[in-house]
Amino acid sequence: MRIETDRLLLRVFEPRDLDPIAAMCGDPEVMTFFPERLDRAGTEAFIARLEARRAAGGVGMLAAEEKATGACVGIIGLQYVPYEMPFTPAVEVGWRLARAAWGKGYASEGAAACLAYGFETVGLAEIVAIAATGNSRSFAVMRRIGLSRDPASDFDHPALPETFAYRRHELWRIRRG
Repeated sequence: MRIETDRLLLRVFEPRDLDPIAAMCGDPEVMTFFPERLDRAGTEAFIARLEARRAAGGVGMLAAEEKATGACVGIIGLQYVPYEMPFTPAVEVGWRLARAAWGKGYASEGAAACLAYGFETVGLAEIVAIAATGNSRSFAVMRRIGLSRDPASDFDHPALPETFAYRRHELWRIRRG
């Protein structure tokens, strides 16, 4: 799986991605809406899980490489939602970018390209996006790429501790046009 935009190359993970992704996953601001930051070993396990999902599902989260510099600036892609909810089975579009890559439009650019790939290449009828209530940055990206909130489908994320402040999540959807 490989997706190219004007400024990004979305590709399978390579060993050189571990350090920048570990730095991103260890950044408290990047990880605000996640229950814990990841160290290098935790990041390596996280990437392995993403790669296993991609291999099993045919779509997946990808390393986001800045074409101008060759630097890995985060993760953008599609994946099957890995837990059961009333809206599953479903494919979600997602992103996580290093703080230095925020504000450059990379999340919207990469996510829009993933939507096109999902609809045109994979043939999906619908793609969802999921973010913790309060994650206004992600909601702004969702709006920019054409998703609409489905408030009736908001849910408590089953993989997060019941006591976690950001356990409540919003579901956004887009259907093939």
